Amino acid sequence: MSSSDSANATALAIFGVFWLVWLLVICAVVVVTIVAYWRIATKAGYSGILSLLMLVPLANIVLLIYFAFTDWPIELELRQLRGGGAPRPGTSVMPT
Repeated sequence: MSSSDSANATALAIFGVFWLVWLLVICAVVVVTIVAYWRIATKAGYSGILSLLMLVPLANIVLLIYFAFTDWPIELELRQLRGGGAPRPGTSVMPT
């Protein structure tokens, strides 16, 4: 075995270990992200399974926009418990 073959084998081994570590880091980041989105969805009153949509390109953007601009079920429940209720469509919320 020549010294260049030994150097190539060493470089290949280092490259393989690097990519294995990189893959483990990426998997850990994905798992932590899904768990975080799962907790956010359940605290907002939605099903935690919606967090899996964060893995789908474009669906993740749509889901974030949906979460940002709609009334969450937990907000509606809180409003009802405080006696305010949700305004019916087509009714005025201004006092007359």
